[in-house]
Amino acid sequence: MPPPDFLPALLRPELAELHAYTPVAGQFAVRLDANESPPLLSAEARAALARAVAPEDWGRYPDARMLELREAIAARCGAEPDEILAGAGSDEVIATLLTALSRPRPGAPAASVVTVTPTFVMYRLSARARGLRAVEVPLDPSWDLDVAGLVRAVELARPNVVFIASPNNPTGALMSRDRLEAVLAAAQDALVIVDEAYIDFAPHDQLALRRTYPNVAVLRTLSKIGLASLRVGWLVGARELVAELDKVRQPYNVPVPSQRAAAFALRELDGELRSAAATVVSERERLARELAGLGLEVAPSHANFLWVGTRRPAGEVFEALAARGVLVRSFHAAGGRLARRLRITVGLREENDRLLAEMAACA
Repeated sequence: MPPPDFLPALLRPELAELHAYTPVAGQFAVRLDANESPPLLSAEARAALARAVAPEDWGRYPDARMLELREAIAARCGAEPDEILAGAGSDEVIATLLTALSRPRPGAPAASVVTVTPTFVMYRLSARARGLRAVEVPLDPSWDLDVAGLVRAVELARPNVVFIASPNNPTGALMSRDRLEAVLAAAQDALVIVDEAYIDFAPHDQLALRRTYPNVAVLRTLSKIGLASLRVGWLVGARELVAELDKVRQPYNVPVPSQRAAAFALRELDGELRSAAATVVSERERLARELAGLGLEVAPSHANFLWVGTRRPAGEVFEALAARGVLVRSFHAAGGRLARRLRITVGLREENDRLLAEMAACA
């Protein structure tokens, strides 16, 4: 059936270049494609979470202020509750940011964002869906920030927002502090978002940057540390910024079960969450050594995945692994230096052993 005649005239033209996010369909014995953490929480912790999620009355809306959740997040991040904006995953927080901060600069036809490539696709997708320009600067050969390129992009594009993921997805790199600060210094009239979605697997965080650079805000999430089903992410930023973003945030945007479970996990399960992250880090290092032993190039990672260079085209390796029941993420469609790159999530030890066995046969 053809689309209604009126529809094309109403749609944003930028939507023509975008595609809906569609996970790979099918049944796989081992899924190492989505950067989910493996199920490492104890049975006691899972039972406690199950008890925590149920509201007193299923017929009532969630707390629109999310006070308990914001207090728990603030305590974890060394911030105040009014410096926290929570959302349905960091995806929603990014969308809220770009909805609010979309005023074109004087003389510019549209607002813009600057980020790197390769990186988290939602920065560009959310920007384009709202009519913002997206300027992407390639990472350097070691997958670190290209300071000269980013400074030039900031000068020319005059962005509203700069997104830097550190650790970065899909490369796993924790960006060099001196390079990150050089970009912050060059972008003083833009909001710089340091996305720390994977910081629980890194040796240190970057929250202190907020104290030195007033234009910095930090993104975090529970999705990578074993609680992806809750869809809870947040921003830590200046209270003035949070107050403005709160005007754009959808009311009741985080359901009661997610609010309650997230607050409980942050307050009562901190030790379990940190222990699970430490297990992933240990297994990440083992998996990296074993993959390197197969002759594959493995970039240093501070996330819960590995950025792996293949001898054969990555698309071929991806298809061969999928046919053997192991799903990873391939970036071959982007071409260039990504044509031989896979991103492999760290799973349970037995899942990683299955990956290694199949990779030895088809890499």
